[in-house]
Amino acid sequence: MGLPFFGLNPEHRANIFREVHDLVFHGGGGFIHSEVYEMPIWLRKYHIKIINDHFKEQEKAMKKAQNKNPTSEISKPNINPTSTYNIKR
Repeated sequence: MGLPFFGLNPEHRANIFREVHDLVFHGGGGFIHSEVYEMPIWLRKYHIKIINDHFKEQEKAMKKAQNKNPTSEISKPNINPTSTYNIKR
């Protein structure tokens, strides 16, 4: 009987690559692949949580802003132009 292999199964490997991708992609340019891949798991999970919290807060703010002005009409400035061409004679 041979020695057992203690590597990652495909499911765990896919999760690690997903986490690395998410941090590099959604990290706003603050991370590079090799840095995230070598990062301790607890720190990687911490950064993912912080980014998720940021996006949730951003979504709440966007919904609040949309509910503030429920009309579909676009607000326009109250300007009445006197002429198309403002030529002084």
